[in-house]
Amino acid sequence: MPLTPEQLAEIEAARANPRHTLRAVSDGMEAHLYRVHPVLDHGFIRVIDYMGDDAAIVQAARVSYGAGTKHVQNDEGLIRYLMRHWHSTPFEMCEIKLHVKLPVFVARQWIRHRTANVNEYSARYSILDREFYIPAPEHLAAQSTVNNQGRGEVLSGPEAARVLEILKRDATTAYDHYETMLSQEGQQGLARELARMNLPMNIYTQWYWKTDLHNLFHFLRLRADSHAQYEIRVYAEAIAACVKDWVPLAYGAFEDYRMGGVTLSAKAIAVLKRRLAGETVTQEASGMSKGEWREFVEVWG
Repeated sequence: MPLTPEQLAEIEAARANPRHTLRAVSDGMEAHLYRVHPVLDHGFIRVIDYMGDDAAIVQAARVSYGAGTKHVQNDEGLIRYLMRHWHSTPFEMCEIKLHVKLPVFVARQWIRHRTANVNEYSARYSILDREFYIPAPEHLAAQSTVNNQGRGEVLSGPEAARVLEILKRDATTAYDHYETMLSQEGQQGLARELARMNLPMNIYTQWYWKTDLHNLFHFLRLRADSHAQYEIRVYAEAIAACVKDWVPLAYGAFEDYRMGGVTLSAKAIAVLKRRLAGETVTQEASGMSKGEWREFVEVWG
């Protein structure tokens, strides 16, 4: 279970005592506030706090006061314009703080997004729980033959069972040794900051992660993409579901222009124009590399 019954009761108690405020409130995000959204086998995300809403983006863009415009259609048009033309600062006026529980190897990938404030659970001061990410059989795959950083065919039968057994055994053994080194029964016990070095990458850690909406959209564009590693993608998808309820107009524009859109190079635009004029264009005549051409054809045929 991601949280204990006592922790869940604490969350419900906090939600049962709302306070009056003059700050901007998003009804969609209020439904998510504090609540646990399970991810993977032991992980989760929780929205701890947020600032701003769709109106805050519009207000910042117009540098207006109060509630700004009351015309939703105009607000949506402005937000779509801002997204379409890659404006960033109006989206930076919205912020979100998340509590995330995730495997260490996912955290190391996640932390590459440096435009955020992070405070992680410290294994120098505390002892990590005996919780490890063990993939479901359908997520055990061989190395891709075409992508050096991706997965290929799913392992099956005895091979999948063999790998799962190794993962479980190694994680359990490493944690047993971690506890043994920490133990002060009949020995001094190794310092926590040293004993942690023996823990596997699939053990769970936790952190508070705060970022603005502009940089969050960048995170989601990369990590919620179908090509992203499954283990970080499911976290991005859980966050995206909250963001969609928080800023529906901005998220709609993000889906349209970022997740569902395509950026074209000058060479790609030239090829499309030649095709529209009736010309048959080959990779050799396009001026693109083989990799660029392959990506172009995947989208445009």
